[in-house]
Amino acid sequence: MTFGGIAASDAFLKQVDVQTVCDGAALAAANEVAPGSAYSEGGISSGLPLDQQTATTAIADYLADGGTELDAWSAATSGLEVTVTCSRNVEIAFGWLFLAGDSLERTAVASAQAPTL
Repeated sequence: MTFGGIAASDAFLKQVDVQTVCDGAALAAANEVAPGSAYSEGGISSGLPLDQQTATTAIADYLADGGTELDAWSAATSGLEVTVTCSRNVEIAFGWLFLAGDSLERTAVASAQAPTL
């Protein structure tokens, strides 16, 4: 039971790590304004619009600056909100016992809204 508790705790902490990275990536993307589209025909729009290309670039820059390694990530934006999905395969304590030596996939989803005016 002790080995199981240690393995479960390690898996949880690895999940927290992935979630933290994903949260930061979503915030980085939400804080990037789509160039040239912050203004509507009637003046300044009520929210700072996001686009897919700007969000993707912001996430890639965030991950590169932090030196964070993810096995996969994807982003989708609705124009005012960005959702990021991140995954990483991790080795956990006593994985040889519980996972037959395989890695454990940890996946996290985070979303953030663009700032409003």
